[in-house]
Amino acid sequence: MTERVGGLAGNVLPAPPAPPARPAATSSRTTQRTSQPGVISTVLGTSAQAGTNGGGAPGARSTQKTLVLYDSTGPWAWLGEAYAVQAGNLASHGSSYVMHPVASYAAGELAGYTGVIYIGSTYDEPIPVAFLDDVLAGSRPVLWMAHNIWQLTARAPSFRTTYGWTWVQYDFGAATTVRYENTDLGRSPLATPSGLMITSITDPSIASAPAVATGSAAGPINWATRSRNLTYIGEVPFSYVDHGDRYLAAADLISHVANPALVDRKRALVRIEDVGPDAEPGELRAVADYLRSQNIPFTIAVYPRFENPLGADNNGVPEAANLAQRPQVVSALKYMVQRGGTILMHGYTHQFGTLVNPYDGRSGNDFEFYLAHVDESDNVVYDGPVPGDSAAWAQGRISSATSALAAAGFPKPAVFEPPHYAASAVDYEVVQQNFGKRYDRGLYFAGYCPNGACGTGTPRYDRIYGQYFPYLVRDVYGSVVAPEAVGNVEPEPFNNHPARLPADLVKTAQQLRVVDDGVASFFYHPYLGTGYLQQTVQGLRNAGYAFVSVGTVMAG
Repeated sequence: MTERVGGLAGNVLPAPPAPPARPAATSSRTTQRTSQPGVISTVLGTSAQAGTNGGGAPGARSTQKTLVLYDSTGPWAWLGEAYAVQAGNLASHGSSYVMHPVASYAAGELAGYTGVIYIGSTYDEPIPVAFLDDVLAGSRPVLWMAHNIWQLTARAPSFRTTYGWTWVQYDFGAATTVRYENTDLGRSPLATPSGLMITSITDPSIASAPAVATGSAAGPINWATRSRNLTYIGEVPFSYVDHGDRYLAAADLISHVANPALVDRKRALVRIEDVGPDAEPGELRAVADYLRSQNIPFTIAVYPRFENPLGADNNGVPEAANLAQRPQVVSALKYMVQRGGTILMHGYTHQFGTLVNPYDGRSGNDFEFYLAHVDESDNVVYDGPVPGDSAAWAQGRISSATSALAAAGFPKPAVFEPPHYAASAVDYEVVQQNFGKRYDRGLYFAGYCPNGACGTGTPRYDRIYGQYFPYLVRDVYGSVVAPEAVGNVEPEPFNNHPARLPADLVKTAQQLRVVDDGVASFFYHPYLGTGYLQQTVQGLRNAGYAFVSVGTVMAG
């Protein structure tokens, strides 16, 4: 029983194509709107101007509301929507938000918000003059990413004097380290060909660089530049994201635009993973005893039916069992609950039918709500929804899991975790209807949020992207999502992912400290024993984190 999929090599967002090194000093790529954007019905049952209202997560500041704007032209327009989804998910930690293309911005619109995030993913996207002027009015915090900063400076001849900095040109060197809050974060070499805008601070009394990138032959580069109401990031920080990535710096900057009064807490979560009828009761009890001895609450990811239709590791003889048919496992689970454990639903069988999906058809190994295969290079490839996928099918899996848990004496859990963090858009919607709460990393699909109206478009399963969260969010499916950003112990490399030992998890948690209110959340397989668990727990505590329950985090 192994959880083989947990790395980040697959399903990361790419970066936009490389821009010219130096944009034109002046830009005519601005547009003047002559009509108001239309009203769009949204998945949340409300309406908004040219976009959808994203609800804030529990704990978000009710007096705050963030506007997320993105580019929507050109052959890479789908990336604009994807980047906006990621920014909106993160903004939900601090406030509610609305997202829509920058092209539909209306004069004065910013006055209805407490802050704005603009992601410039399309080089020379025509930006409405009204937006440029409202940004330059300086009445709201603005976080601007990547392209088209030259359109803003061209609109303000005194920009250098007023803001104390100016853009120079793009750098394409190996700037693969970003230092933020006295911490080094990674930047993938795959991101460098898309460029990082060099800025020059001309008046340090009003401008500063909260984050600096190093490694390029050009020398240190201001990864983020801040002055007055404007913070500028010289790239799109959502591409090629890994653990301990500069994405964490962006997540922190985004949450502070959404809620400038954000309280900084350093909390930790631990989840015991892949517990099914085939679990070893002694291993479960040992983990529970250790965590209880440390007064650490924990969650237990349970799938209540075991299936091994192809007889993997059983001489080809099929096996199957419901949880209620394994009384020793039931007893061990109740023992865990008595010692501070909370059960969440981790699917029904954690595999799909009689398919190899992608390993051997055995519960705990395979995907349940998504198709996948392992290619000739040993990469896990996500193929799309399972055959017969529908709202009714997903509801059937949840109902069957609920019944199987009830037969073993357990109530329906309050939280859901899709096996291997993968499901179709309709499955995520059914999970939202049944639970409203997930504990995972999200999987999202291009086309789901046309014009910012999430849930009204057709998901593109050939353009998928994952996202991990450093804090509590409410994602575009409407669910409150407890974060898992630290990963798990994997003593051996697999599927082109390196081994990850407790020291690696602790390093990631230390990097996560740059995020105010960040949650160092990891998961752990009980078959590994308690040694690695003890090392990880102690390392997170030494890094300044306090363990709490997932219910505490989900309360905001």
